[in-house]
Amino acid sequence: MAKLLIVDDEEKIREMIFKFAAHEGHECVMACDGKEALDIFSKEDFDLVILDVMMPEMDGYETLKKMKQIKDVPCIFLTALGQEYDRIYGFDIGAEDYVTKPFSPKELMMRIKVILKRDNKSTNTIKVKGLSIDEDAHAVYVDGKRVDMANKEYELLLYLMKNMGNALTRQQIISKVWGYEYDSDDRTLDTHMKLLRKDLGDYGNYITTLRGVGYRFEKEI
Repeated sequence: MAKLLIVDDEEKIREMIFKFAAHEGHECVMACDGKEALDIFSKEDFDLVILDVMMPEMDGYETLKKMKQIKDVPCIFLTALGQEYDRIYGFDIGAEDYVTKPFSPKELMMRIKVILKRDNKSTNTIKVKGLSIDEDAHAVYVDGKRVDMANKEYELLLYLMKNMGNALTRQQIISKVWGYEYDSDDRTLDTHMKLLRKDLGDYGNYITTLRGVGYRFEKEI
């Protein structure tokens, strides 16, 4: 499942894309113009943007340029323009794909699937909001800045985020991070969890203590 931002000044098109994307299991947010899209984009994280080119006040090209200044997210342009120049310009400013109206919503869903699959393959990354953990690089990033942390804190975070939303018992965590032969009391786990929360700053609040059970990394707070 991915989070999509659908931007088009035609309500019928927005609703149609929303319907098909939601059926595919995606979370969708809609905007009717470039200004509204930028406002939403600056406050929320998205995996892909579906952006109409021909919109009043601020067209899709200008909207994408401003989005790229905030965060680099894959974008599919929707347009009635079919000229080669328009396509080349769209790709030059960072679009991943171009769909010409009228279009098949099923084809659009396939294009979305291809882009998301390709994007996920480019790096083995788990993320929530501005927090991401890159397994390939063994690195943690908070709002774009790399955070240095001890190996045990990294392993704790990786295990928690891989099981995001699930309640994990203390014994599960200890067994996974320290090994089944780990022989110590729970205070060591609590100490490392405290250090991890400190490393994560505000994102430490995503780690919930479950009294008498263990911990859970929340999908959202």
